[in-house]
Amino acid sequence: MANQLMSGFWRLMLSVPPFLWEAQVAKARHKIQRGMGFMSPEHRSVHHFSVRELPRFGRPLPPERIADRLGLTVSRVVTLLDDLEARMTFLFRNPSGEVTWAYPVTVETTPHAMTFSTGERLHAA
Repeated sequence: MANQLMSGFWRLMLSVPPFLWEAQVAKARHKIQRGMGFMSPEHRSVHHFSVRELPRFGRPLPPERIADRLGLTVSRVVTLLDDLEARMTFLFRNPSGEVTWAYPVTVETTPHAMTFSTGERLHAA
């Protein structure tokens, strides 16, 4: 069953031949890699920290907190946040410059409420 794609049709589950979907998967992979090519290890660490910390912190993350926890300067964190936010896919900041959502989580109210196994509650972005 490895590397098999199934598709539902009415009451049936049909196997989709690999030649129909493997090329699409490869195209999608290349598109994602091109779109994320700008990300340095620092970009990734800021994004990953924001995703992990938003549920724990429970309110918008100030750049100073991110800088302090990651050992970066505040100006460097602001530059990294500018880059990530400009791509409009990874995070969003409020007018004060604090991170309010980092895909896939947000501290803003959305219809998608989540409860983590650790008890933290948040919304999906």
